[in-house]
Amino acid sequence: MSTALMHFVLVVHSLIAVALVAVILLQRSEGGALGIGGGPGGLLTARGAGNLLTRSTGILAALFLGTSILLAVLASLAKAPTSIDTSLVQAEAPAAPADGLPTALPGSNAPADDALPMALPPAPASDDIPTAQ
Repeated sequence: MSTALMHFVLVVHSLIAVALVAVILLQRSEGGALGIGGGPGGLLTARGAGNLLTRSTGILAALFLGTSILLAVLASLAKAPTSIDTSLVQAEAPAAPADGLPTALPGSNAPADDALPMALPPAPASDDIPTAQ
């Protein structure tokens, strides 16, 4: 997605955040809203202002949540997977000898026989294992 679109949504998101903070701070803690007088049943009565601020808080909160989700989606689309870096992959692994035994490491001074691990003793037969009676 375009970074211009992301910047535009980010600016709108910031403006919504500032407006949301302002609307929340305008409300009175007792639930009486602005408490401004006026004609009965008018917009700026205590009840009318309270309804206006409550409704605008809900709308701004929904817009804030929507722009947050939109920004997350735009950010995830901007980070789309690209080609895998294959610069660290080895060309080919060295071939193992025909008999299956490992060879000495390249560049080591030890002969190939010294580089082999000690052979393990054979596993005991199942008759040699003691069992609880």
